[in-house]
Amino acid sequence: MYDVLPTALTELCNEIIKTLHVRTEAKDWEQFELKRVVGNPNQPILFRGFGLPDRSGAQHARLVVMMEERSRKQDLNAEHVRERFQLTNREQSVLEHLARGWTNKEIANGLHITEQTVKAHIQHVKQKTNATTRTGILVQIFNA
Repeated sequence: MYDVLPTALTELCNEIIKTLHVRTEAKDWEQFELKRVVGNPNQPILFRGFGLPDRSGAQHARLVVMMEERSRKQDLNAEHVRERFQLTNREQSVLEHLARGWTNKEIANGLHITEQTVKAHIQHVKQKTNATTRTGILVQIFNA
């Protein structure tokens, strides 16, 4: 079945399955969601994946992936932003994921760092951009 699905969708499903094996209790799934923006930058698609628990075990759980067409966002000129705000490579990586709408937990998992480290990088970026919120950071970088 997986050989007929787009790669991005297959990868998202595999991540959900891997997470479901760690989150064995249904209550752990209540706020679980993975998001990925894929496709053409002019017509991006947001994949939102959930796991639906089954009482007979994770092997019987179901995956739900919703696809949403996203409006085209203003392009992020990463190199210009890095230079203007003097960001480190890791801060830049966190910022790129933040611009995709990822949560701290998703950024941490994607970059293989702790959630606390993500929060620290976001704090540094806030200081460098004179922003007080995550949204404020995005306003600064997209207007840079």
